[in-house]
Amino acid sequence: AAEGKDEGSGGENPPPQGRGGERSPVPSSAGQFFFEYLVVVSLRKVSDGRYEPRISYQFPKRENLLKGQREEEERLLSAIPLFCFPDETFSFVLTNVDGSRKIGYCRRLLPSGRGLRLPEVFCIISCLGCFGLFAKILDEVEKRRQISMAVIYPFMQGLRESPFPAPGKSVTIRSFIPDSGTELIELTRPVDSHLEHVEFQALLQRLSPHLILLIFASAVLERRLIFLAEELSVLSQCIHAAAALLYPFTWAHTYIPVVPECLLDTVCCPTPFMVGIQKRHLERVLEQPMEEALMVDLCQGKIIRAVGDEEQILPQKLQNEVLMSLNRHNSNNNVHS
Repeated sequence: AAEGKDEGSGGENPPPQGRGGERSPVPSSAGQFFFEYLVVVSLRKVSDGRYEPRISYQFPKRENLLKGQREEEERLLSAIPLFCFPDETFSFVLTNVDGSRKIGYCRRLLPSGRGLRLPEVFCIISCLGCFGLFAKILDEVEKRRQISMAVIYPFMQGLRESPFPAPGKSVTIRSFIPDSGTELIELTRPVDSHLEHVEFQALLQRLSPHLILLIFASAVLERRLIFLAEELSVLSQCIHAAAALLYPFTWAHTYIPVVPECLLDTVCCPTPFMVGIQKRHLERVLEQPMEEALMVDLCQGKIIRAVGDEEQILPQKLQNEVLMSLNRHNSNNNVHS
């Protein structure tokens, strides 16, 4: 997703451990389902007074599954609430044991009514990576939620029955809305969606070209990178942009734009990772027995922990060219670093 319709999303572990990941590229061939599930994650009060996210709605409900399929579904559904923070709109990625990815596109909504209400998160699970396209789908879900949950079902059913279009092609969904009649909703798939969800501006506005160069160098060398910010949307946007700096290459290791609190020990992983952590957890993170890592504070626009040799990773000529390109971009877009 993107801010408001945000992105937020690596790892070696299957969904039961809740790791997100980018081991293999998202399948992109036409003819697939748009999505696997639509779930609603709501906050429920538990015995000690805390609120926990739980799935309150699921579409479709799958029956007659084989044992292995049922176990896989249970693993997936149990992991989703960990990543659906009901206070932002973003996306996340879960990695299966076979390395395939599932992306969760999320939108926080406030149920209709008066008085005190708890937010709920609508989350579409798909193996397809088209953030702008799913942001539009969530727009349609949000519009129908304002009328009734019952109006969402036929729209999602029609979407599920429609094949995912080829790059650059469109598909039209017919959907009936009470008091408005039948709507025709055209969904177009970008010709190249590799960078369509990336907002480089989010990174450039918070970090100087020199710091971005150090992040790029660390990513090229496949090191451990930790990004800190309080807002989930800032974390997800900036970490997507940092990973996209490698394009046309991809980050092939643990990749979690927003790490749930229960998975903070991810930073102890001895292998490469790129993760985003809310800044309020910084003290807990620093207490972890971490290997060397580059730690970036997106709020302050500075590096608070480094290996120490980041300046020497890239050849000087390449450094100069990257800095020149970043400075030129900032000048053209009136970004002050």
